[in-house]
Parts: sequence; structure tokens; C-alpha cells
Amino acid sequence: MEILERLPEGPQQPCALALGTFDGLHLGHQAVIKAALREGESPLEAAVFTFRRSPSGERLVMLGTDKARLLEEMGVKKMYSMDFSELKSMEAEAFVQEVLFARLNARRLCCGADFRFGRGKAGDAALLERLCAQAGAELAVLSPVELDGEKISSTRIRQAVSAGDMPQASRLLGRPFGFTLEVIHGNHIGGSKLGTPTINQALPEELVFPRFGVYAAWCRVEGERFYGVCNVGIKPTVGSDRVLAETWMPDFSGDLYGKEIQVELVEFLRPERKFDSLEELKAAIKENGEQARALTTGRQ
Repeated sequence: MEILERLPEGPQQPCALALGTFDGLHLGHQAVIKAALREGESPLEAAVFTFRRSPSGERLVMLGTDKARLLEEMGVKKMYSMDFSELKSMEAEAFVQEVLFARLNARRLCCGADFRFGRGKAGDAALLERLCAQAGAELAVLSPVELDGEKISSTRIRQAVSAGDMPQASRLLGRPFGFTLEVIHGNHIGGSKLGTPTINQALPEELVFPRFGVYAAWCRVEGERFYGVCNVGIKPTVGSDRVLAETWMPDFSGDLYGKEIQVELVEFLRPERKFDSLEELKAAIKENGEQARALTTGRQ
């Protein structure tokens, strides 16, 4: 998949363009993107127009690298990943005509019914319908996807993640909540003193923080999946100056420093707590390992 972070200067191949911030790529977002894909029904290249950060300023449900990976897996050929500040002052009609039609060569637009665009969010589906009709372009406006009688939204997912309700977040996303981040050096206590070597990943400030505590998890390492125990927080027993995801994979051994590893949080096991000794912490980690093994068995 081709990723462009600037508007192209030259002519582009005619495309079916999905529009939205797509933070999280939840089930509602996937419906919009599938409308652009329409495999076998159209010669148009499937593309996505999105923003690197949410215009609302909310913390992200999904990091950019994970968004790009999932879009590519879905079959999207091109992603326009824009900086919202560079386009927010454009009038709605100019944005459609000068950017979407003229620069990106969109011949079919796909969006959710609540999609807004242009200066002051003045543009809506009704304006898109008029402009598409004038330009001879197609328009697909998708109704909201609901779960439990309520619209699926990134806000609902952020609330679930912040509460540690990973099963609910997973239902809304259509897959487990997770992140792909570089493995960094920690304090090396897990391997040397506890017998439970871990990988450490620093959670960036722009990502929604899961409820601090211990989770059953899945980890993807070079194409293989390993179950794990992931502690999210500040490690109160041994101390940390930033929010970390520290994960122990009982069935894995090897050096992962500097590599990007995907971690998916399956279920909350217990809150973060400070133990009186490393021996007490070791016993708790071992117990959580057994819990994680039981919870992930059968959840492939």
C-alpha cells in the first residue's frame, strides 16, 4: 500500500475514496472502507483519505502504523494520511472540488452519514451528494453500525479501554485492542531476579491508556502468536518514570530489543498494586501467567 502524507502534485489514478478519521478502524469504519473496496465490481483503485491525528484532539484508539497495516490487509491500495491543520481552513466545497476531485481524482466517495468536513465542519453528506452529481461521481453514504442498540464509535471504545473492559472494546473494534511498538530496555528485574523475562514498550501520550493493571494478552512475534501477561502502568513495586506495557511470554525466549512487537490485550486480570517484596511479585506474576493461559486458550 502506498502512503502519502502530502497532497500529490501530479495526476492520480481514478479512485474510490473512503473519507474519515478512522481512529480505531472499528466495525463502522470498516463498513465505509468496504464500500470503497467493492472487490470485482469496479476498476477504481481503493483509497483512503484520513488524518494522522483526530481533529477532536482525543487520544488515539489506534497508532498510525497499526492503521496502515490493517488497511493494507483489507486491500486498500493507497492511504492519504494528512495533517488536519493544513486543511482545516479550506471551505467545504473547495475541499471536495480542488482536493478530492482535482488532486486525488476521486470518482466515487464513501463516508459515514455523520461525516463532516471543511472549515467549521460546514460540509455534510447533502453537500457531497450535490457536488458528486455535478461532477458525475458516485457517492456511498453508510448508515451507522450499531452494537447493543447504540452507534459504534471511537468514543465508546476509548471508554471501554480506559475502564479495562477489553471484551467490550474487542466487540466494538471487531478485533482485540492492541498496539505495535518498539521493545525498549527496562530495569532487567524480570529476567534476572524474577525468572520472568519481559519486553518493555513505552506507550505514547497520543494513545488512549488502558486501565492500569495486568492483562491476559496475545503477542505477535515474527509471524507467530504467543500468549502473555501484560502489565500496563508505572510498575509501582520496582518503579517507572513513564507508562509502560511490560509483557511476559512464558513460551517465548529470545532477544527482541529494538524490534516492533504487536501486543493485543484480551482481558483484565487485576489492578496494578505495590507488593512488599519481589518474591510476592514473582508469585503473583506466575499466577497471572496461568490465568492468561486459560483465558487465551481457544481464543485464537
